[in-house]
Amino acid sequence: MVKTSLRLFIRCIATLVLSVLPVAAQNPDYDQPYRPQVHFSPEEHWTNDPNGLVFYQGEYHLFFQYNPFGDQWGHMSWGHAVSTDLLHWHELPVAIPEHDNTMIFTGSVVVDRQNTSGLCTHGDCLVAIYTGHTQTSEGIRQTQNLAVSLDKGRNWAQYPGNPVLDLHLADFRDPSVSWDPIAHHWVMAVSLPKEHKIRFYSSADLKQWTQLSDFGPTGDVNGDWECPDLIHIPSSNSAKSIWALKVGLNPGAPQGGSGEQYFLGDFDGKSFHQSRLRGSQGWTNYGKDDYCAISFNGLPKDQKPVLLGWMSNWQYAAKIPTTPWRGQMSLPRHISYVSDAAGLALKQEPIVAPLRGKNYEISALSTNTSTLYGSGHTLQPPFEIRLNFGHPVEPIFGLKIFSDQQHWIEVAFDTNKKEFYIDRTHSGAAISPDFPTRTKAPLVTTRPYDLTLIVDRSSVEAFAQDGTIAMTDLVFPVSNNLQIQIFPDDAKPIQSEGQLWELKSIW
Repeated sequence: MVKTSLRLFIRCIATLVLSVLPVAAQNPDYDQPYRPQVHFSPEEHWTNDPNGLVFYQGEYHLFFQYNPFGDQWGHMSWGHAVSTDLLHWHELPVAIPEHDNTMIFTGSVVVDRQNTSGLCTHGDCLVAIYTGHTQTSEGIRQTQNLAVSLDKGRNWAQYPGNPVLDLHLADFRDPSVSWDPIAHHWVMAVSLPKEHKIRFYSSADLKQWTQLSDFGPTGDVNGDWECPDLIHIPSSNSAKSIWALKVGLNPGAPQGGSGEQYFLGDFDGKSFHQSRLRGSQGWTNYGKDDYCAISFNGLPKDQKPVLLGWMSNWQYAAKIPTTPWRGQMSLPRHISYVSDAAGLALKQEPIVAPLRGKNYEISALSTNTSTLYGSGHTLQPPFEIRLNFGHPVEPIFGLKIFSDQQHWIEVAFDTNKKEFYIDRTHSGAAISPDFPTRTKAPLVTTRPYDLTLIVDRSSVEAFAQDGTIAMTDLVFPVSNNLQIQIFPDDAKPIQSEGQLWELKSIW
């Protein structure tokens, strides 16, 4: 990799000014102005929640809520893509289509290694557990159902005994299913949205389910609870393992619209118990645009859990200015946890290193110099920046990313307010009154002031304070020719060290 020391300044602002190499040839179907280049999006049509994330026989499977007929929500089915590295995805035909007046809502896929279901014919197989959303003469009915694949997820057959779990409710959805190796049975976490509860069930065969316990109401209950995920986070070094229960909230999230909270604690095989330590409840993402994230089943034992979400918000998802597709996924990220003097916190590390190309070292110190903005040197997304601000004396510091003099986003730390924030109020297209936003997360003064930033054609994903803050926001800039500035622009100098990588397109 080529390494170049960058020391460029703009009126007390350290400015990173780069010129990119010519873009490599790629599939023209994936080169629209706002088409993400390092995030999955379907070739066409509407998508929302990721579903059934599973690793099986060398492939990562991404199923997702999908409308095969248009770019608005409806006719919900399971789209399907596969990858060998969690980054380069190959889209396959629709896996589980809408049928018999039943839409296929969110759920899980498990590897039935011991054929507990009796549905596998030769060794193991893949079993999907999903919510069926049916319009009946009595109104909406949501039930839990099964489908089975005997050919690595390419073709699926409905279980003739569906539904396998029916409470005769209009709101009962999004099963998260995994194998309990200690109790030797399956565990399901499923949402009762209006009651703000996650209900746990067990099953020996994926067909007959026994109620175990309820968790909630607790935490934030300002909207429907949905998209639960129960995740075991193995120990690292001398630390103890911990459990995370992630719960979607829509509407009513702190940033407006949809968002996701997590609880850290213990699952004893029957009930989830939240820890009493500080930090045991937080937000999986403090931005507006990461919802219904779920983890992968079937990962190798030595791999950390991997989380992936839908990059949008129900406030304006139908208005996103993209065509012929609408909707995209976040980057996958490894999850672990931090336990320090400030308490507990979920930690997230984006999986992006395999896409790194040309590399620059960043060493910047603000000083009084003439402006360099507008000199014509630009950087085009996608790219990744990693910075460490050390122990700054300035109260507000971070990055500004300009697409022209009137349009920019700001990613920064505000130590006076004890906030980390992304301000996209001047980012470009304002597709909805709910879109121009300054999203914010609480700072912990004893954690480092570090920043990882992944910028794509229509998104910014930030990870700060050792990955304990994740913040994802869509942006629709007026130009892909960007200039980056480290600030503040006056008063005391600020130091930073880090690296910048151009990222290769996944297409």
